[in-house]
Amino acid sequence: MKGVGPKRVALFERLGIQTVKDLLYYIPRRYEDRSDFSPIASLRIGEQNTVAGEVLTSGVQKLKRNLSILKVAIDDGTGIIYAVWFNQPFLEEQFKIGTKLVISGKVQLYGKELRISSQSYEILRSKDKDNGTEELIHTGRIVPFYPLTQDISQRRIRRMIKNALDNYLDQINDMLPQDIKDRYNLVDTKRALLNIHFPETQKDKDLAYRRIVFDEFLLLQLGILLKKASISEPQLGIKHKNKGILLEQFLKTLPFKLTDAQHRVIDEIKQDMTSEKQMNRLIQGEVGSGKTIVAIAALLISIENGYQGAIMVPTEILAEQHYITLAEMLSPLGIKIDLLIGSTTQKSRAEITENIRNGITDIIIGTHTLVQENIKFKSLGLIVIDEQHRFGVLQRNILRKKGLNPDVLVMTATPIPRTLALTVYGDLDISTIRELPPGRGAVSTYWVSKSQLQEVHGFIEEEIKRGRQAYVVSPLIEESHIIEGAAATQLFEHFKKEVFPNLRIGLLHGQMKNKDKEKVMQEFRENKINILVSTTVIEVGIDIPNATIMLIENAERFGLSQLHQLRGRIGRGKDQSYYILHGIPKTPEAHKRMTVMTQTQDGFRIAQEDLEIRGPGEFFGTKQHGLPELKIGNIILDIDIMEIAREEAVNIIKSDPELSAKENRLIKKDFLQSFKHRIDLVKVG
Repeated sequence: MKGVGPKRVALFERLGIQTVKDLLYYIPRRYEDRSDFSPIASLRIGEQNTVAGEVLTSGVQKLKRNLSILKVAIDDGTGIIYAVWFNQPFLEEQFKIGTKLVISGKVQLYGKELRISSQSYEILRSKDKDNGTEELIHTGRIVPFYPLTQDISQRRIRRMIKNALDNYLDQINDMLPQDIKDRYNLVDTKRALLNIHFPETQKDKDLAYRRIVFDEFLLLQLGILLKKASISEPQLGIKHKNKGILLEQFLKTLPFKLTDAQHRVIDEIKQDMTSEKQMNRLIQGEVGSGKTIVAIAALLISIENGYQGAIMVPTEILAEQHYITLAEMLSPLGIKIDLLIGSTTQKSRAEITENIRNGITDIIIGTHTLVQENIKFKSLGLIVIDEQHRFGVLQRNILRKKGLNPDVLVMTATPIPRTLALTVYGDLDISTIRELPPGRGAVSTYWVSKSQLQEVHGFIEEEIKRGRQAYVVSPLIEESHIIEGAAATQLFEHFKKEVFPNLRIGLLHGQMKNKDKEKVMQEFRENKINILVSTTVIEVGIDIPNATIMLIENAERFGLSQLHQLRGRIGRGKDQSYYILHGIPKTPEAHKRMTVMTQTQDGFRIAQEDLEIRGPGEFFGTKQHGLPELKIGNIILDIDIMEIAREEAVNIIKSDPELSAKENRLIKKDFLQSFKHRIDLVKVG
């Protein structure tokens, strides 16, 4: 481009702009409407206004300490206003007497002098050849504002983009066939790019945004669908036989009946496992919806067919909880279960590793230790990954390679809308469990202030006298001078000595030795501990039906999904449970989190709210899902566009999986360009 040298190229590279096309697709982050001109005579003090007029006088006045002020008198025929710039004397040469300009800024009264400051201005030098009107880009219109880097101003980037639109827009191809544009009321690409930068109206801007986001989402969804096809097409997995004897024996031992949702998901799993294709299924469900039972059903199918199962979880405490649960349920069926975590002793580790290699172990439960190179299976048939969002794609794939295309079942208690799940977990089939098992006690949620704490402590003591137990959760282990908050260790001492001196108080956190953690949890299970003071290590997997109260200290420091997960630790028995949030939110986001928790127990709504507050990057973990980064669209706010883009992508892949048809030629070209750095994810000719 004209006027772009090596120095400016380096500046624009900081913004991710390397080509003219990058520049055209560099979307404004916000807009200001400066299209209405106000007569100077009718301006109001303190308001933002745009005025058009002619320069009467201009001059620089020297102030003390090397300061200066440039004053330009502007007349529009109804009055005079002074535009002022501090310490920019070099601008004076632009404002010669008789110069016409449009200027926007805040109107102020300085003595008897009317001034406009903090302004954006445009000098009117030329006429548009087509209609004879002045062409404005910095003011006098809806004005775009872009994300910037040092040494690039809004004026500079606007001029660059205007230059690109004027000289290169005709070289941009419209990838969409007309029938798709008609079906979804989408404007053409050239119009969209023109109006996303310099719209005449709000409607023009909205239509432009819709088209550009649709294109981005369509290419993303095509990538996901083609990635899924490339995984599922050649991957012949283990064809399990549906004997069902072990599963039937197991279900008879349960003191409860499965929910309809659990039965439905087990049937979906059976269908996957008895087919020739490798199973890749995600179970997303509410906290306490019974995902573990469903996973056990899948493990039993694999074990009955002579294979081994592996369960990988994010924390040692969750691994231990799963081990206790499965050992209690499955040992009577003659199933050998082992636990392998970071704190497993060297001697036990060697024995367990040998058992896995020889096939003595039927089910191995562990953390990321399972992906270590020395762990080898005799015949790995099924992998279960709990809390999927905490593991990267890489870890999942390493574990998968330890068998010959084993079936994979991943679970998450962080439910999200289906279209979003299909986007983030595009290589997985999805099962959803929304139904909770019957016989669970209700959970009432309260948000309390510091003045109500004494009353809360009294209530906890009353519940414990009735035989119940309580959790108290702190965000920190030890006192921090950087982060305010009640540390778990400090809180433990405070409760033990001052608040509940007559009760048995326990302490649990992730930095304790494994044997100490096991001892505390065992004593809590046996009701030898009345109140367990803990960090978030109890967030997932802990199942103590007798614990009916949870007090969250400094609740404003927790994320929404984390608060919901913690609430899932109570209400697991038949008794009424109480979830009490103690916190003083200091930001609007923290206040909203506390409010949402008291309003709903619907995990899907909570996840949606969490996504809106935090954004998808933080919610899912940086680059955990292996998808290209979205530059324009927002998978939360633009979910309606995502849905139609997915629908169209499905139609395209069904009719033309290689994107070789004439009408898809330009889609394929843009697709390959979008995925050029991640082409290993997809399979396109």
